[in-house]
Amino acid sequence: MFCSKCGTALVEGAGFCGGCGQRVGAPTMAASAPGYVSPPVSIRSPYAGFWLRFVAYFIDLAIIGFVLGIFVGGAILFFGVGVFHEFGNGADQASGLVPLMVLGFILLCAFVLSAGVWLYYAWMESSIYQGTLGKMALGLTVTDMQGRRVTFARATGRFFAKIITNMIPIAIGYIMAGFTEKKQALHDMIASCLVLRKV
Repeated sequence: MFCSKCGTALVEGAGFCGGCGQRVGAPTMAASAPGYVSPPVSIRSPYAGFWLRFVAYFIDLAIIGFVLGIFVGGAILFFGVGVFHEFGNGADQASGLVPLMVLGFILLCAFVLSAGVWLYYAWMESSIYQGTLGKMALGLTVTDMQGRRVTFARATGRFFAKIITNMIPIAIGYIMAGFTEKKQALHDMIASCLVLRKV
């Protein structure tokens, strides 16, 4: 349990907060009083550091790689039958078709992969789970700066902000999650997001 005013962890059965002295369970102002403003959602979880996020990233990478492998393998089997059939009918006739099929296949894979990865991250992080499968496995959630669930648009902005993070040499944009005050990587700062660890 945490204090609704300052976020300090409360001792079980405590009557007052040890951080600010507020009586536990008592609002600072009646909700019905004129001018009452509801307090922001208190951040109840510690910030997730670099290494936890690093492990979650590799779990997600393994999942994406597995799904991509199934997709690519299926596509190769599907298109491969046609290519071998063309070679059987005549190598000269098929020679001009094969490069076009290979190029089209590569472009299709690139598009599907990019769209799939974007939807995976943006949808999962804006869903009720508030995190990808890798983050869920480690008890991590993506929130806004007040600890609330992010929208799909914000999660999309966070995903594409990683393009800027990737442009920083030697992964400094990601390593920032290890030493910034709120353990934010560069894309978290751009999208005004936090990654929290459940307690």
